[in-house]
Amino acid sequence: MIMLDTHTLVWWANGDESQLSIVAQKAISAHTGDGEIAISSISAWEIAMLVERGRLALAMSVDQWLETLGKISQIRFIPVDNRIAVASTQLPGDFHRDPADRMIVATSRGLSAPLITADQKIREYPHVKSIW
Repeated sequence: MIMLDTHTLVWWANGDESQLSIVAQKAISAHTGDGEIAISSISAWEIAMLVERGRLALAMSVDQWLETLGKISQIRFIPVDNRIAVASTQLPGDFHRDPADRMIVATSRGLSAPLITADQKIREYPHVKSIW
């Protein structure tokens, strides 16, 4: 299992793989065949907010876009439950304050799944395995 950060999900799902590193592309490709790709439900919120603010354009409504993704058998949306919400406030070491990033990292840690992210702050955080 791997987990996608919000921006990597958008790039991959929209076919903009040129934004992804070669290593990230290979990891995603390997998991689209016979693996599992986890996505935090907070990413759905982030995407909806980006669309609402005009910072992201999708070819369809956010609901349709997420529904289409959900039909991919390897995709598994992980709800932000109480355990993840609390874990996001108790991350070890020094991690930045962005609540969505904190929930994504807490989810990745809880699943023991590497997180595919271009986010330098997350990649430098030693308490989560990242791929880029």
